[in-house]
Amino acid sequence: MKKVLIIGASGFIGNALYKELNSYFDTYGTYHTDNPFFEKNQKFFQYDMELEDISILLDNLKPTTIITALRGNFNSQLDAHQRIIQWIQKHKCRLVFISSANVFDSFSNYPSYEYDKTLSDSVFGRFKIKIENALMRLPSHKYVIARVPMVFGSTTPRVQELKTLHDLRAPIEVFPNVIINATSISKLTQQIHYIINRSKKGVFHLGSTDLIYHLDLIKEICDALQLDDPVFKQVYDSNNDRYLAVLPKDNKLPKNLQITTQQVIDSVIAK
Repeated sequence: MKKVLIIGASGFIGNALYKELNSYFDTYGTYHTDNPFFEKNQKFFQYDMELEDISILLDNLKPTTIITALRGNFNSQLDAHQRIIQWIQKHKCRLVFISSANVFDSFSNYPSYEYDKTLSDSVFGRFKIKIENALMRLPSHKYVIARVPMVFGSTTPRVQELKTLHDLRAPIEVFPNVIINATSISKLTQQIHYIINRSKKGVFHLGSTDLIYHLDLIKEICDALQLDDPVFKQVYDSNNDRYLAVLPKDNKLPKNLQITTQQVIDSVIAK
């Protein structure tokens, strides 16, 4: 059985991945802040990337697949990933790195595909590119780069924030001329499950197969949530339409693992 370690399993995406994978693989996770639930769980290990060397945990656990879904200080994350890369070079193990559509945020005229050149204007995007570039120096069977757009779903932080802003009658920031794609947390975890189970390799774009304006998507999600008369703050960061979308072309997943914008919108309603 594959032994999976999720580094950052107490975060939203990491924890959703743990819940998806735990029944199928020998799955472990790390958490940072003191938490009685994680402390009692024999499969969770406390890890502070700013103070500890992840190699010690890796030597003890010997995972065959590592998923990184870390948050926090960028320099500490870079250091942690460098240590993980050094470890997997010497062991029968591979890394699934949760990356972001922001690695393409300086491109604006078209959607981005898996093997397009990355270029970012943002600190966040450039940080993700650094880790991606380090991974791409490895043999291809040693890594998966999973580029993820905005993630929605009934329990996601983005949806909770929309509800909170609406309740406070505070403005919801929208970008009327930014064209994006999105995904749901449930579909994302299924996709990562498939990638691990089938030992897939390379770069995957895990967004919806169709595109939508950011303003339209947020409006439709507010409608689905029955948020009456939301207040929108429209932000124009350019005069022209701008794309921030990651579409699959080379590494397409099976039809049942693809998602449409409408399914993303539907996912915000708790079942």
